[in-house]
Amino acid sequence: MLVISKPIIVEGKYDKIKLSSIVKANIITTEGFGIFSAPEKTALIRRLAEKDGVIVLTDSDGAGLVIRNHLRNHIPKDKLIHLYIPQVKGREKRKIEPSKEGYLGVEGIERETLEALLLPYADGKEPQARMSLSKSDFYALGLSGKTDSAALRGKLAKALALPES
Repeated sequence: MLVISKPIIVEGKYDKIKLSSIVKANIITTEGFGIFSAPEKTALIRRLAEKDGVIVLTDSDGAGLVIRNHLRNHIPKDKLIHLYIPQVKGREKRKIEPSKEGYLGVEGIERETLEALLLPYADGKEPQARMSLSKSDFYALGLSGKTDSAALRGKLAKALALPES
């Protein structure tokens, strides 16, 4: 398994699942075009990119290009690493119909191809660890189950410059 310290940005959850079997890294999804209605997600990606940059790995179709351009408009050029999958005609196994343009997305591309794309960025540095909190931790801290919990979570998110949702 490749170990990459830079966060990797992909379009959806199936892309994330595929990459998680190949690479140990923080993988963030744009939820497809959902990134356009989630400025806090864009802000999070921008914040992650500040340190060492981020790797963008979207599908090689029109939608992937639109998402890349959105990120280009919000993140400095020197902080974006664009990786491109080859345009391979086909249909993902989980889908009945091929995509609109008929190309495989990140989830449908062969493992070896993705490994070859990501190998130059495998630095062996563990990705920054995530802190694990349970529902009971949130309750104990007053961040859930109380009348003012939503407001407290909002304040905490704002103080940490995190997305509020």
